[in-house]
Amino acid sequence: MKAIDFKPITLRKEISIRGGGLEISLNSLGHKNEKMTAYQNYLGGGMLGRVANDCTVSDWRQDAELVEVAEQLRKYFFNLTNPDTEWESQTFEQNQKMQVSAY
Repeated sequence: MKAIDFKPITLRKEISIRGGGLEISLNSLGHKNEKMTAYQNYLGGGMLGRVANDCTVSDWRQDAELVEVAEQLRKYFFNLTNPDTEWESQTFEQNQKMQVSAY
């Protein structure tokens, strides 16, 4: 699957130093009136949890195309919320080993 440009299909974007979420429309990807999200929770102590996904398509994890969309969306959201500075740096792979939630 080619890289997806998420900007034109973004419905909602709420990003802060404590995580947030991004919601996209799946209409242009062949799933009329369906949505997918990527979200990240604050774990405490300045740490963000793993970027996770959800989708309005039932059993979406059984659909290889939607799983690929979710992976691309997680990486896109990770790049929006995780700075790469001399003080802070975490790879996407390191992030995906974190907990989703502190609770």
